[in-house]
Amino acid sequence: MNSNEQAFAEELRKRYIKEPPEGMTPGDIKNMSVDDLLDMHYFLTEDDFDDDFGEEGFYIF
Repeated sequence: MNSNEQAFAEELRKRYIKEPPEGMTPGDIKNMSVDDLLDMHYFLTEDDFDDDFGEEGFYIF
């Protein structure tokens, strides 16, 4: 794990401690590993990624 991931994970930890996801407590977030925190963030935001797949149109595969 590089230092950028570590720094990003700590920013996420602070954000999620202030506003934990539904069903979690700030204590849960404090005790998460960096990898678990990054995975959680990915799954919470995966729909926010802007890709055009699935939009109406013609596709050639």
